[in-house]
Amino acid sequence: MQIEQVNASSGLVRVIGRWSLVALMVNTMIGASIFGLPAVIAAYLGKLSPAGYFVAFVGISLIAACMAEVASQFQEAGGPYLYARAAFGRLVAIQNGWLLWLARVAAVAGVANLFITYLGEFFPIVKTPLPRAGILAALIGFLAAVNYRGVAGGNRVSNFFTIAKVSLLSFFIVTGFFMLLLHSDLRVTPQSVNATASDWFGALLLMVYAYGGFESALIASGEARDTRQDIPVALFVAIGITTFLYVAVQILVIDTIQNAGTSETPVVDSARRFLAPLGVQIIAAGALVSAYGYLSANMLHTPRILFAMSRLRDFPAIAGKVHPVFRTPHISILIFAAAVYLFAVAATFRWNAILSGVARLFVYGTVAAALPVLRKKQPTADAFRLPFGWLFCFLGLVFTGALIVQMHRGELIVIALTFAIATLNWLWVRRQQTPSEAAK
Repeated sequence: MQIEQVNASSGLVRVIGRWSLVALMVNTMIGASIFGLPAVIAAYLGKLSPAGYFVAFVGISLIAACMAEVASQFQEAGGPYLYARAAFGRLVAIQNGWLLWLARVAAVAGVANLFITYLGEFFPIVKTPLPRAGILAALIGFLAAVNYRGVAGGNRVSNFFTIAKVSLLSFFIVTGFFMLLLHSDLRVTPQSVNATASDWFGALLLMVYAYGGFESALIASGEARDTRQDIPVALFVAIGITTFLYVAVQILVIDTIQNAGTSETPVVDSARRFLAPLGVQIIAAGALVSAYGYLSANMLHTPRILFAMSRLRDFPAIAGKVHPVFRTPHISILIFAAAVYLFAVAATFRWNAILSGVARLFVYGTVAAALPVLRKKQPTADAFRLPFGWLFCFLGLVFTGALIVQMHRGELIVIALTFAIATLNWLWVRRQQTPSEAAK
């Protein structure tokens, strides 16, 4: 029987090991988008779309490398919010915390809407308002209850869904490539697209959204066993697995569907080319499993943002309470579940996706910029040290900056509103705390 380690400073239990951390990251990165995104990427880049993922992989790896060093210095919950606080102070930290939390709420709400859409293929009635609201409440409420009762339970649910979704995608990939080898007539000529620079930037923005989530798993560092050793390994293993899955699915889609960029359900349409009807239904069900797994992973780690902010007095104290029996941040879990439900019921997938994707770029840039600052502030920290860290920092900022300038006015308005809310939070904190604390 494994002995649970208790984080003495927060009261949380350290039960997330290295491979559970990998599973949590993969579960968060591989949401429902992998079942729809290949068609959109194909419309942008055509036959070059698989290569586009390698370009995105390079950019994301730059951010992950910076994050590996920065995150390995921290033993508490909070993720990028905590890193920004140590590097740049309270104002930037609160801005970063709000961006990260709202990005996760919006992303999860969007995927909850996609879950209802996929479920509607089997049971059309769920798309009507009252059943839709009831099913959303049941989906989100069950995961909130599991995580309320203990991080070990939430961890097991996350691991289960990660194994299930990777297994289903692996079945699709292995079967698809095997059938293409046996039956060359299944292969179509991938669409050739004269991709412009704008097309490449648009595709890369979508790919960053697809990769997004590895940073969120680090929010639960307060319940990880060994951040210094496990985080760098988990980051690169998870990103490697995710890249393989996205590239393999993209190749199958463009090689089996004529004009893949026009498909609304590219993975299912591709499966119809080489699988029997039962196999196609299994793949369609895989979209539901993948979406719900994504919800489970986020229900495990995202509530730790408000918990961490509250523990450092950057948010009302109630969000920092730990349940006396289950040792979970139960109030933060309930707040997150309620916010996800409201966003899912009231907003569209497009609106949620805009907020999530845009906010993530600012979070990535903050983490990259924190690397050299923390090296100066904490030169003796017991942490993983990234070779050529300054170069990774510079290239990471170039990557995020190049994508940020491609955003449209509507996306920038959403970010401006988020910054405004965070600034009000900061002003409230300054009024509530002592002068010495407010000056931090």
